[in-house]
This record gives sequence, C-alpha cells and structure tokens, in this order.
Amino acid sequence: MIGFNLIDEPWIPVRARADGRLVRVGIEEALLRAEEFSDLVGDVPTQVPALLRQVLLPVVADALGLPATFEEWGRRFAAHAFTSAEQEVLREYFTAHRDRFEVFDQERPFGQVAGLRTAKDETKSTALMVATAASGNNVPLFSSRTDADVYPLAVDEAVRWLLHVQCWDTAAIKSGAVGDSKVKAGKTTGNPTGPLGQLGVLVPMGTSLYDTLLLNSPILPGPQVGMPQWRAEKAASPEWDTRPAEALLDLWTWQSRRVRLLAEETGDGVRVTRVVLSAGDRLLELPDYEPHTAWKPVADKKAAAGARRPRRLASGRAIWRGMQALLDVEHADREHTSDLLMQLSGLRGEGEIDEDYPLRLEAFGAVYGTQSAVVEDLLHDAIPLPISALDRDGDVFELVVEATEQAEQLEKAINGLSHELRRALRAEPIPWDKGNRPGALVLHALDPLVRRMLAGVQTSGGDQDVLRRGQLAWELKAWEATRRIADQVIAAAGPGTFGGRVIEVGQNKVETLFSLGTAEGRFRKRLVEALPRAAEHRRRVVAERRAVDDERGEETA
Repeated sequence: MIGFNLIDEPWIPVRARADGRLVRVGIEEALLRAEEFSDLVGDVPTQVPALLRQVLLPVVADALGLPATFEEWGRRFAAHAFTSAEQEVLREYFTAHRDRFEVFDQERPFGQVAGLRTAKDETKSTALMVATAASGNNVPLFSSRTDADVYPLAVDEAVRWLLHVQCWDTAAIKSGAVGDSKVKAGKTTGNPTGPLGQLGVLVPMGTSLYDTLLLNSPILPGPQVGMPQWRAEKAASPEWDTRPAEALLDLWTWQSRRVRLLAEETGDGVRVTRVVLSAGDRLLELPDYEPHTAWKPVADKKAAAGARRPRRLASGRAIWRGMQALLDVEHADREHTSDLLMQLSGLRGEGEIDEDYPLRLEAFGAVYGTQSAVVEDLLHDAIPLPISALDRDGDVFELVVEATEQAEQLEKAINGLSHELRRALRAEPIPWDKGNRPGALVLHALDPLVRRMLAGVQTSGGDQDVLRRGQLAWELKAWEATRRIADQVIAAAGPGTFGGRVIEVGQNKVETLFSLGTAEGRFRKRLVEALPRAAEHRRRVVAERRAVDDERGEETA
C-alpha cells in the first residue's frame, strides 16, 4: 500500500515571508506556522481557493470553531498567529482524524471513493483532471499531447488537481460508475460545472497565511458551521444526489465529483498515472451564505423579490472596473459585494481591523466553452483594496469609485474620437461588440495607474491632504496616458480627416460635420469633463507661465 498522509507529507506550496522561498508543507505545518508564510501558491492560480476551501479553512473551522462575534474575530486577528492552546487543539484534531487524510486509504481515501470503477474497468489519463492539459475535447492551442499519452503526476500534484476538480471541473459527460443508479448507457450527462466555476470567487488576502485564514472566516455561531466531508458518518459511495448544502463546511468541501486516483511505482518514484472520474453531488441551489462571491439581482421578472445570483468574472476585464459594485456593502435588491467584504466593513466600523491594513483582494474565475464541457480560460486578478473604501459615506469610497469611473469615461472618449474620425473618412465605426476598439488601449495604459492609486490610498492613513494630492496625481497621469493614445488614433487616421464630411445624424437628420478638428474638439471636451482637477491644474499652470512670460517681456522692453 502506498502511503501519503496530507497532514504531514509536503504537498501544499507556500511562500516564506522571511525570504520569499517557495516551500511545500503538510496541513499541520501550514497551520502551526501559518504566520511564517505569506501566500499559498498553486500550479494554476485557481488552485488557491480550492486549497483554502477544501482543506485549510475547514480544518481550522472544524477544530477551533469560527469566531462567533466581532470581538472574538478581532482578538484572534490581533494575535496574528495561533496561540499555544489553539495549536494544541489542532494537534489533537490531527491525531483524532489522521486516517481521514490518507490519499490512498483502502476504505476512505481523502476526497475520493474507494474502489470506484466503471462497468468495463476503464480508466482515464490524469490529464483529465488538469485544466491546462489536453484531454478529450479540452485541447489547448498547439498541444501535441493526446489521450493515449501517459500524464504522470507526483502525488502532491495529483492531490492539488483533485481539489481543483472538485471546485472547477467542466460539465462534460462523465464515466458511469458501478453503483450509481443514475447511470445511463455507461454515462452521466447533465453535470454542472464544479461549484466555484459558477462564481466570481473573491478572496481577501492578508500579509500572512494566518491573516488570510481569519479574513476568510465568516463570523458564525457553532451550529451553522456544520462538518467537512472527511467527517461524514459514511464513506462516500458512487451514488450521488442533488441536494442543498447542509452548512458552511459542507459547502466548502462539496464533493462535486466522484474520483479515484490510481498510483504506481515508477523510476521517478510514486506517480499517479490514471484516474476514474465520475459524477458527484449537485447543489440544489447556491445558499445565500456563500461567502466568496459578489451578488447581483436576477433580471427575470418571474423571479422572487430579492432573488440574486453570483457575479461572474469577465475574461480580460480587470476587477477594478466594477469597483462600485465591489465596494457596495449594503443589502438591497440590487448588486452588492461578498459577505466577507461586508463583514470587513463591519469590523472596520467596530475598530477590530486597522484602516491601513494592507489588504489584497484576489479574484478567480473560469471561462467554459461548448456547453461548459471545456475550459477556455482560467481567470485571476489581484488589487490592493483600502479597507476605508468599504465605508460608503467616506471620502475614500468616493475617491476610489470616481477614479475607476473616470477610467471608463476615458475609454469612451477614445472610442468616440475613433468613431468620429472613421465617419470623417467615410468608414463605418467599429461595432461595440466586435473588433479591437482603441478604448481598450486606454484601459491597458490606465491599469497600472489605477493599481498604484489604490496602493497609495491604502497607505495614506486617511490623511486628506495626501488623498487630494494622490487624486490630482492620478488625474494628471491619466490625462497624459489618454492623450498619448489619442495622438496615436489621430496619426493612424491620416490626412483624409482634415476636410471631413457632413452626415445627417439622428432621427431629425441633423447635418453634422465630422472632421479632425471637430472630432478632436469633442474629445478635448470629454477629457476635461472626465478629469476636472487635471484640467484645472493645467489651466492654472498655463496661466502662471503666461504671467511669467509677460513679466519677462515687460522687463525686456
């Protein structure tokens, strides 16, 4: 029997705070030394929320319980490490449940079903679990690998991908397992994606793994916590069901697939080379206590009042572009942010977390294609998030929201400039949903500026003078970046725009001149409207220069 126990075998990649080294640790070391590690690191970014939700957070919550009050949360967070008493409880937990963390246990292998098999004893390449590997119809561009190729995984890799499958697997047809009464013709169809694949996953990150665990711990009384999958009374079987999540830990450790890892001794050591992967439990509905997603109202008129659904990430769209919704901490029949960020807003108000704490918000998502049967893209983004911005009535909230809205206005200004120059050339404007519009260049140029602005706000300590100077600096930099893109758009249009042409516009057929002069004039107006502080500063600087020049002229005369 091959032995690999997740409690002490090194399989979780973490980064050391002291020197930035990447090391692998077991669950016990990861938790008992949590203050010494800065980040979890996955083979792909989307493994990070899988490691948190499927293992680390449930272990802590099951062993120590979740904070029941703001005060308890604040006390734990202020410690920035597990106390000696908490460490002893964790050690006792690992001793009591050690057998449940054996990857190749004959009766209850972790996250798997013992003896899982198909009617024909078929197995698949482990590439089936790896979202970035070629498998079936899920073939990345330029991949030379086929299903017939062996895809050996070290045991630690295989476990990380096992957790990833439980969270993010595609909705492709699954092999029918012996013992599953719902199998038809050797297959199971109608599978949903893994539960995280239906969300835009928002994870607040701290300066250490310990802080991250607390930042992702909802404040809940004991009865609402439930138990993780490894403490279920019965071992998992091939039979699955459509059911509601029983409590938070059931949701976090949801077994959306039935899996069996098959390992063998090779010249390179133990490798997982084959896998059996079949259908697993389906969530009846996403519970309203799901803490890791933002929400928006259901647009369907037939939906119940107050019905909401999770906000998903859009490929190629930075998360700061939806900043107002991201910071909306009020419960209402409209979009609002995640429960964890709303909790942080309350903790800030109670003084349980400092406003200048260097919080980082990371977002994860998946884009599926062809009836969600293939992974087209895995999404990840991270921004510094000032905790003071979670106060809707505060200056920081207004500053941050205004800055991100300004970026959107500048995108529209550049697209408007391009639109009018193309009209002047007797060309059709680029459709909003097709082609590469030049406004995307502005958002690309502004992206690092927005992130720098957010980091500056985070370290300002709420100083109003610092915030005002930062706001002006942001607008001036945004002005320069947008102006450079505008010059490129104008240069690309060529000399044919000088004369322009008159076009009848609108329902009233108003004759309107489209030329370089009119297009640039309207663009300058939009630029001034979007960045009023930068415009005023530039006017003031020009006026001062003129005054100096006039004074010099008088002296010369």
